[in-house]
Amino acid sequence: MRNRQLFAIFVMEMFEDFTDYIEAERRYSPLTVHNYRRDMEKFAAWCCERASLPIEEFAPERIDTDDVRQWILHRMEHDKIKPASMNRELSSLKSYYRFLRKRGVVNNDIFKRISSLKTPHKLPTFVPETRMETVLENVREQSESQDLRQQRNALIVALLYSCGIRLAELCGIRTTDFSDDFATLKVRGKGDKERIIPILHEVTRRITDYIDRLHREGIISGDDFPLIFTEQSIRNGKPISRSSVQRIVEQELQAANVHGRKSPHVLRHTFATHLLNRNADMRDIQELMGHSSLTTTQNYTHNSITQLQSVYAKAHPHNRARNDK
Repeated sequence: MRNRQLFAIFVMEMFEDFTDYIEAERRYSPLTVHNYRRDMEKFAAWCCERASLPIEEFAPERIDTDDVRQWILHRMEHDKIKPASMNRELSSLKSYYRFLRKRGVVNNDIFKRISSLKTPHKLPTFVPETRMETVLENVREQSESQDLRQQRNALIVALLYSCGIRLAELCGIRTTDFSDDFATLKVRGKGDKERIIPILHEVTRRITDYIDRLHREGIISGDDFPLIFTEQSIRNGKPISRSSVQRIVEQELQAANVHGRKSPHVLRHTFATHLLNRNADMRDIQELMGHSSLTTTQNYTHNSITQLQSVYAKAHPHNRARNDK
């Protein structure tokens, strides 16, 4: 019994050591650390259930390549997860086992013959410029509203669209992340990498008006506090939750009759696509969005080509003649 308890403690300590490693040394975001930990625990529980063992007896060194393949089949066929989600889980497990090899806990690379699953290439979803104009008109009206919630919601949409930032980056913004004149914003992206994003003059004005109002109404004090919050989060000094921002963005885009997906990430895609359509340099867009690879940014060229094909088909005299028949 004592040996089992000691083994369980060892397994849990390895989990803790790994999550500490990816958080402190690899500088992964809290959400990524949480996902990696959940993926490992889920895999360990499945392995033990399959072998009719208690979770305390999970032994990573006993797992082989065939076990991993069986895990993939289970997740894909039984749990019906998509290839992209499976690849993300595999990435978690590969990182964990790489860590264990460095620690000498396992010797073999059981993932060496495990390839990533093919995923269908999806073009980034974005809001067309004509429809985005309606969204921005609504935002301008709400910015002048006496309702603080509407003013906050308008600022959320304005920041996501004008800066192209990620959902987690928006939620993490503090007032001290802006320059003294609120003309630039320092963002902490994936891998805790920092980048500086210029702020449009109109958005700067909205930010300062919003902050002045928070001070004036006694909602906040001092110079360092989360920029976006809910009534509950401001009481405990925490930023707004991701789910709250997602709900707000969905409501704002719905109000402007935007079709298709409605999310903060759609506004990020819209930011990049519209810049590209206006002939912005690909490298500049990459830097603004915090992409580590230019290949990721190049996905937006497909959207631009699709738009050009549509314009060409409608405007070219030969095609118009066909349509007139």
